Amino acid sequence: MEESLLGLGKESEKQRVRWSCFCEEMKRIIRISVPMMLVTASQYLLQVVTLMMVGHLNDDLYLSAAALAVSLATVTGFSLLTGMASGLETICGQTYGARQYKKIGVQTYTAIFSLACVCLPLTFLWISMGKILVFIGQDPLIAQEAGKFLIWLLPALFANAVLGPVVRYFQMQSLLLPMLISSCVTLCIHIPLCWTLVFKTGLNNIGGALAMSISIWLNVTFLVLYMRYSPACATTRAPISMDLFQGIWEFFRFAIPSAVMMCLEWWSFELLVLLSGLLPNPQLETSVLSICLNTISTLFAIPFGIAAAASTRISNELGGGNPHAARVAVLAAMSFAVMETAIISGSLFACRHVFGYIFSNEKQVVDYVTVMAPLVCISVILDSIQGVLAGIARGCGWQHIGVYINLGAFYLCGIPASASLAFLAKLEGKGLWIGVQVGAFVQCVLFSIITSCINWEQQAIKARKRLFDCVIAAENRLV
Repeated sequence: MEESLLGLGKESEKQRVRWSCFCEEMKRIIRISVPMMLVTASQYLLQVVTLMMVGHLNDDLYLSAAALAVSLATVTGFSLLTGMASGLETICGQTYGARQYKKIGVQTYTAIFSLACVCLPLTFLWISMGKILVFIGQDPLIAQEAGKFLIWLLPALFANAVLGPVVRYFQMQSLLLPMLISSCVTLCIHIPLCWTLVFKTGLNNIGGALAMSISIWLNVTFLVLYMRYSPACATTRAPISMDLFQGIWEFFRFAIPSAVMMCLEWWSFELLVLLSGLLPNPQLETSVLSICLNTISTLFAIPFGIAAAASTRISNELGGGNPHAARVAVLAAMSFAVMETAIISGSLFACRHVFGYIFSNEKQVVDYVTVMAPLVCISVILDSIQGVLAGIARGCGWQHIGVYINLGAFYLCGIPASASLAFLAKLEGKGLWIGVQVGAFVQCVLFSIITSCINWEQQAIKARKRLFDCVIAAENRLV
């Protein structure tokens, strides 16, 4: 009897320890994810503010050209650089967990150099974009203005090549306050700067592009100065040397699948807007789908922050050889994601009759948005779950698996389903959205299966082996 009671006591103590570890990990996830949500939202709002300012020029040509240019810049440049920079979530995160601090600075320089090289061919593409748009049948006036807007956005392209790696440098060390302050200050500067350049200089829509470029470079400058002079970065600060060239292959090995994984999903939603232009009432369908996409894009800052926290904690713990802690981080991140998505989707559904007025005063558009709102709520749920699962994959270094999952989910399931439901089943815009939700559901299921099958002990061993193999190789080169 005493042995039985003793056994129950030990089991109860183990459960208390597990619960304590889970609660502590949940606190860590929240401490990382909330600032990252604000950082992501403030960076995204630079584009929103710019388009709002240009929209008040009372010239549809300027707004159409700016919207087209920002969309093209996102698809052909910003999304690619953001995705590639996400490769550092594996490399730097695991390196930090292994306490190879100086190597983090070198890896950041490697990423900046690599992304700057990627920007060179993108520069020629952006310069030629006006002619390309005319060639594929766009209105010549809109194409010309969009081409000019993109040329003035070129400094922003190179700024993002620096910003992405520097953000990951801070993120993987959980140095979040500098990023939060820098992003918020940049946004506060951008608003009057954009207003001045758009309305007071005669640059009109071009002023918006110039303001975006200046603001992103300001953000980069603030973070680089903090990185260079702050004592908080002393342990990971490294001099710029030829060592940065030695890690290029390792960076691209994680960066390319990270970019493809992100872009495949991003581009599927852009394709949705293009398909909406083929429907019977293209102006209404495109407007409503754009509103829905803008809504979920803005709200995605929340799961993106949780995903950033998950990838940070998981990569740190795997690099440190702590598989149990990595497993607890997954449970904490997914629990937080479920709570967040229940609150956000519930609030959105409750406001479904009025949130359309944020974007339009036309009753036809608002009524259509009200009909689409329940589907948008489902998208918010699926996006939150898959966003965090994708963060877990980045923390483990499984980006290559994410490529196959997104390719199959969206391009073999989602897009064909969208086209079938919209054009064959005559569901039009609702059909397009339901089809993409089918793809997102398949994506969530596949990511969930992969995550549930992870052998965390083996992942920790692989992470440690990769890190110390790199150290041995570097020592051999020195000899």
